[in-house]
Amino acid sequence: MTQTEQVIANALATVAASRAERERDAERRKRVFGKIEIGRPLPPIKGHQLSLDLH
Repeated sequence: MTQTEQVIANALATVAASRAERERDAERRKRVFGKIEIGRPLPPIKGHQLSLDLH
């Protein structure tokens, strides 16, 4: 195997390892964030209007 072929093989191996790591991280995030429950929604504010003085 020539030097050029070795460099190409190393680059392809690095890309494959990076892709595998990215896919593992995405799966882990999906598992972790899928378990997080969203709290109760905020109660609606009725009849309150805030004044904003723009002068």
